[in-house]
Amino acid sequence: MWKRLVAVVVVAACGTDSEATDRTFSFGPFALAPGQEVTDQCVSVTLHNDQPLYINTIDLAGAQGIHHSNWFYVPEKEPFVGPDGAWPCSQYHYDQGAAAIFGGVLFAQSTQATHETQAFAQGAAIRVPPHSTIVANLHLLDSGDSPLSVPISLTIHPIGAPTTLLSGLAMENMSIAIPPQAQSRFTVECDLSQKLQQLGTTPFRFFHALPHYHALGTGMTLEAIRDSDGGADTIWTTETKIGDSLGGMLDPPFDMTGHSKLRLSCSFDNPRTDTVHWGNGDQEMCIFFAFTDSTYVWSAGVLSQDDPGPSTSANGIIDFTAPACTVVAVDGTR
Repeated sequence: MWKRLVAVVVVAACGTDSEATDRTFSFGPFALAPGQEVTDQCVSVTLHNDQPLYINTIDLAGAQGIHHSNWFYVPEKEPFVGPDGAWPCSQYHYDQGAAAIFGGVLFAQSTQATHETQAFAQGAAIRVPPHSTIVANLHLLDSGDSPLSVPISLTIHPIGAPTTLLSGLAMENMSIAIPPQAQSRFTVECDLSQKLQQLGTTPFRFFHALPHYHALGTGMTLEAIRDSDGGADTIWTTETKIGDSLGGMLDPPFDMTGHSKLRLSCSFDNPRTDTVHWGNGDQEMCIFFAFTDSTYVWSAGVLSQDDPGPSTSANGIIDFTAPACTVVAVDGTR
């Protein structure tokens, strides 16, 4: 059913350095039957890069049927990555967490967006080490009554001389239990001060943001809490529905100096008669992806499907506050 195909096309030259040349990678098309959902489809392509690539901009082009995709770079010949082209994720025990640890985040797609550009400020870039492979898990869904043929391509735009190197950050709340026939909001607050002190590093800046939720999501906000008075400054907020780009470049970047805490709030409107939890398909998610100039890759929030915490009600919204937050940081300078 799945066409195991990848095409690599050089689409434009950026100077004379071959490592600063735009490249397009095409996969599929993937066949979907009406009502079919696929979460076990991975794709990969070996870059054959002898020198680092500094990626400033990425373009994704697809079609109806692409629900979501997360793209990473990893060292060549990692055992959890299959051959160039398309392959079942489970066959090679692919794991996004392992990809983030052994490599790094490259691109995250807004839910059901068929065309999207991830662009950083001039001079800012993701460093992809020599001899890397790009790998992604595709979440495909045909929610209609007709079969679909779904192509997908990713174009990377490297630059030759970056001034700022970026690393990924993810903050999420997996402890969502969205009550039926109600509007609700789930909030988690994370204190980064202890980890920053432990690592001996300084506050960082946010350069790009991307919220992730599904059809019941009505908005997401990431805030930085000021050390001086406990007030909040908004890093990124959106009330955009899925199908459109939910994120974008922060211009100027948001500086965390004077802020030690992050607060993530995800809002939902559930017209169903059942409680909706964390998951794929008709379930929900609450994730905020970002790129920062930290030398560490950050992960924070409620990282398991725990109890959502106590709730209060005001103005027709049920508010849940997570009782605890986990903060993890790993070296991003590999």
